[in-house]
Amino acid sequence: MIEPDYIFECSWEVCNKVGGIYTVLSSRAHTLTAKYGDKLVYIGPDLGNNPVDFKADEGLFADWKATLPLNLRVRTGRWRAPGKPVVALVDFKTFFDKRDSLYYEMWEKFGVDSSHAYGDYDESCIFAYAAGIVIENFYNYYKLENKNVIALFNEWMLGMGALYTRLHVPKIATMFITHATTTGRSIACNNKPLYSHLDAYNGDQMARELNVLAKHSLEKQTAMFADCFATVSEITAEECRRLLGKAPDNIVPNGFESGFVPEAGAAYDTARREARKRLSQVVAALTGNEVAEDAFFVCTSGRYEYRNKGIDVFIDAINKLRGADLEREIVAFIMIPAWVYAPRDDLKYMLVTEPVKAKNAGVANEAGLQTPFITHWLHNMQSDTIINYILSLGFTNKFPDNLRIIFAPCYLDSRDGIFNLSYYDLLTGMDATVFASYYEPWGYTPLESVAFGVPTITTDLAGFGIWAKSQLSGNDVSEGVAVIHRTDDNYFDVTDAVSANIRYLMKISSKADVRDAIRRNCFRIAEKAQWKHFITYYQSAFNNAFEYSINRTKK
Repeated sequence: MIEPDYIFECSWEVCNKVGGIYTVLSSRAHTLTAKYGDKLVYIGPDLGNNPVDFKADEGLFADWKATLPLNLRVRTGRWRAPGKPVVALVDFKTFFDKRDSLYYEMWEKFGVDSSHAYGDYDESCIFAYAAGIVIENFYNYYKLENKNVIALFNEWMLGMGALYTRLHVPKIATMFITHATTTGRSIACNNKPLYSHLDAYNGDQMARELNVLAKHSLEKQTAMFADCFATVSEITAEECRRLLGKAPDNIVPNGFESGFVPEAGAAYDTARREARKRLSQVVAALTGNEVAEDAFFVCTSGRYEYRNKGIDVFIDAINKLRGADLEREIVAFIMIPAWVYAPRDDLKYMLVTEPVKAKNAGVANEAGLQTPFITHWLHNMQSDTIINYILSLGFTNKFPDNLRIIFAPCYLDSRDGIFNLSYYDLLTGMDATVFASYYEPWGYTPLESVAFGVPTITTDLAGFGIWAKSQLSGNDVSEGVAVIHRTDDNYFDVTDAVSANIRYLMKISSKADVRDAIRRNCFRIAEKAQWKHFITYYQSAFNNAFEYSINRTKK
């Protein structure tokens, strides 16, 4: 195995949380930093702000930075993530005047067609170009020609960085990682059947039809020219084969770093009590009725992709439980960031000044607020898909209903104004999670759930779900993970299965010893997915990239 002397990893989500890639990189950093120390350098965009997860240290590589040209501005520091890895944030805005020459070079040398670009394409590609220049400059200044240097580029946004590096610093091994194909995601987002028609789709044709041709072209050509092309699961590998015309060289599944999970025992119990207390306070203030102490808390979370992430399935599954003879009260939380306007002032007032009295048997408390299922006001609320579907189903969250549904449409970073706890803090208070994904290359949210001791329900269209099925039966949620079979055509079967699993778990987990056993099962499956085990997939990919680059540069 050829070991790297230096690793550069570039992503739009370095110190910039947008989605799951942030978690991939920040959690993996601990394992890589333990092995490579400050020879591991993350490169992210300098967006002109002061990220809370970035600790500046201008002394890092000060000698190199003093030699940089005036238009290459780099801030150095450390990522406030496990391992505290080195970070270089690059101001890419100074390179926009190079756009046309860059696009021409990418077309001439690699066949990347940027003629249909729009939206975030320019910004992403100029950042990728700037990242490539940073790597080139660093490499030349520190004279790394005789070192094993590898550069990792995540998603199509960094494709031009990989291609620039291949062209201008050919001795650096390049690795391109796609976490989801642009065209595959677009097919799914546009309510077209992806899996049953995958063999029939032409990637270029579908990209043109769905108006993502520039991104698709960049992704496809980067996959072709990178020394190692990787993706995160077998299900996405098949997508790459069909839509990009290139099978990945390696599959690098996403692991998890458990260092910030409360330890089992007193610390975990305390964290769980605090989370349930805060969740109950918010629900009570919003709806006007106290939450039962043994209420069953279930949630879904992640990116606002209504169909892809199974948000529609979750709401329908919860709706199926309404009116049922439930053994316990249910509160269902949708923790999906949306276009937030502001935390509700009336809810903040209730939380501070008006503690909700316990409901009396058969008597409704009229203290509930208007629209008692949303915690933050949104821009264009009348157009929000989740709100409209909840309303169409007739949810009122009023007593004596034994089931309430709550939409928390904010980033839960402990500063949201209502919960003021992080997502992970609140996750500890859940009894179950549901991620009934239709399109999910990996699926960090169910993995995070079991890592925090919370059983989860997912599908076999998620990479994590497929992996979990290789470790356990997937047929019994008490194992920690229930994996539901999902296709293009069995939506209602999936909905029924989610409802049945929630109902089953609610029944069996009323006893403390059963809850403890389920929690241990969750921890057991999560331990198998830690980065200390999964990092070997990356080491194999590094080796492949080096071997290919060595052969390439000999020609």
